[in-house]
Amino acid sequence: MTEEKIARINALAKKSRAEGLTDAEQKEQAALRREYIEAMKASLKSQLDNTIVIDPDGRSHRLRREKK
Repeated sequence: MTEEKIARINALAKKSRAEGLTDAEQKEQAALRREYIEAMKASLKSQLDNTIVIDPDGRSHRLRREKK
């Protein structure tokens, strides 16, 4: 997610509170928000995939995803 897209999200949010958005702007805002959320999810997953846990007995291991 680029700084320009984040700035656009913020500009649309400010405009929405001040005067409202057109249908096209609402669709743009929704798409940008989805993209932002997906980027945050990917970032968090990457961070957790690289997290090492140290047990009380001193052994270390990576976090594992639970099977659903």
